[in-house]
Amino acid sequence: MGKIDRLTLDESVAVSESITRAPVIATRGLCKTYATSAGETVNALSQVNFDVGQGEFVSLVGPSGCGKTTVMRILAGLIDGYTGSVNIGGRVVHGPTPHIGVVFQDANLMPWRTVLANVTLPGQVLRLDKKACHARALELLALVGLGGFEKKLPGELSGGMRQRAAIARALLHDPRILLLDEPFGALDAMTRDNMNVELARIAAEAGKTVFLITHSIAESVFLSDRVLVMSSRPGRIIETIKIDLPRPRSLDVVADPMFAATVLRIRRLLEQSTSADLHVTLAH
Repeated sequence: MGKIDRLTLDESVAVSESITRAPVIATRGLCKTYATSAGETVNALSQVNFDVGQGEFVSLVGPSGCGKTTVMRILAGLIDGYTGSVNIGGRVVHGPTPHIGVVFQDANLMPWRTVLANVTLPGQVLRLDKKACHARALELLALVGLGGFEKKLPGELSGGMRQRAAIARALLHDPRILLLDEPFGALDAMTRDNMNVELARIAAEAGKTVFLITHSIAESVFLSDRVLVMSSRPGRIIETIKIDLPRPRSLDVVADPMFAATVLRIRRLLEQSTSADLHVTLAH
């Protein structure tokens, strides 16, 4: 009986782990083409395949123009007309969904609304309970380090603070997934480093699945559990790099030889991909 009970327990754990590890984002054979004003066809994405598991922090890096933002906008339900399959939480993407919060490079805060009013805006759009949204907004502003700035206008905040407010706004309706498209790209290097530390903390404390688009290899390695490396256009995933650095991570991790080796590995993959595509282009 004891042996049977043990086997049953092991099987139960295996089933539980498989459910936990089931991807919340999954793309298969994702392709996207655009028609230009001149009537030409541009292949933006070609056979993009990847998964993101529950609670994972995954970054997508690649050269400019490779289709990274197109991938993010497809996941967010902001672009259609693609081929292949895109699933969020096991459901096919047909448009924007409350399961996803999105943060763009520009915070896009309404300048005439206070920080608090900006953060509670999704609650108004989704017609959520006003008192509950107010309370959650205050909690989120404290989480992102903006407690005490609720009544300030966006113009009174620094760039990093505005992005913190944008992250709080994206989390207001408690989405399962947070999509970020170069959220710190316009910030100076020191502010960007500090925001990376804050983003890692916020993601861990909020318990969200995060998918980040970035041009910065170092940023992707610092923040991620895995890094997806994308080729030049038409974009495709050429390699997935697992980041084995322990968490939580401080900025001191950049001195770790493993960090430097991982950054170098990704850079060489991108250089090789760009060089190969250049040779193909010249050959034609």
